Amino acid sequence: MNKKGVELSMNLIIIAAIGLLVLVILAVLVINSVNKTNGGMQSCNVLGGICQASCVGKETIPNGDCSKNIGNTQCCKILSITQ
Repeated sequence: MNKKGVELSMNLIIIAAIGLLVLVILAVLVINSVNKTNGGMQSCNVLGGICQASCVGKETIPNGDCSKNIGNTQCCKILSITQ
């Protein structure tokens, strides 16, 4: 039996396993960074609103994140007046 052929295939399997592990780690890092970016895009200020206790006379932005503010606040946007 040719031992060089066996060593070559074992090396190839080990290198492929390490490469696959690196790809999985990179994929997890990219997915985590995308999720953090999407969370930042849901902040009230980015959506064009401000966090207030009440949105009387203003439009409520349902996806605005006001959880960092103290108390029960809502993300409100001033309704634009068009002429």
